[in-house]
Amino acid sequence: MATRHQVRESVISLLYAKDIGNENIEKFVDEIFEDKKIRNQQKEFALSLFQGVLENLKELDASVDKHLKEWKIESVGHVERAILRLGTYEILKTDLDDAVIINEAIELSKSLAADTAPKFINGVLDAVQKSK
Repeated sequence: MATRHQVRESVISLLYAKDIGNENIEKFVDEIFEDKKIRNQQKEFALSLFQGVLENLKELDASVDKHLKEWKIESVGHVERAILRLGTYEILKTDLDDAVIINEAIELSKSLAADTAPKFINGVLDAVQKSK
């Protein structure tokens, strides 16, 4: 059974794929989750995250944009953008603990993104959390 960390990692990879132009990625979600052994409740959690981000994309991007001092979300790297979108969705739209969400986003950025990403992700998500 997959952990929530593995679920979030898979959701980030789906968001990344969608963001770089793979518009049909949604057709393969079930296969991708099965391949990663994300099943049952974890699959429901993963689907709720993925679909939630896609359904609220404009709102999430606007929220992140408010906290980017010199940039817009479109200029952020694809992986970092996926992590920020997922983290912002979880902070604004779920009942999960904000500190856990931010910590998880930082940990994911350490393994998936650029060396400077953890500090950047932490700063932006902390600002999103404080403004909600």
